[in-house]
Amino acid sequence: MNYQDYTEIRAVKRFGRPTIKGTRITVYDVLNWLSNGITKSEIISDFEELNEDMINACLTFAADKEHKSRIAS
Repeated sequence: MNYQDYTEIRAVKRFGRPTIKGTRITVYDVLNWLSNGITKSEIISDFEELNEDMINACLTFAADKEHKSRIAS
């Protein structure tokens, strides 16, 4: 999965936080919802502009960031 197909970072949008393209929903928002036990289907039900690939892109983004931080250490 290429998370860059679904995410973007723009300084003028949500203070430069990574967001899902075409929305103001941040990667952090999605990760927070998942970590609080909200299922992918519940997220999609609440935010019809999202789909499972977008949610998976957030997970891949987080995994890539974690991997890069380990390499830099």
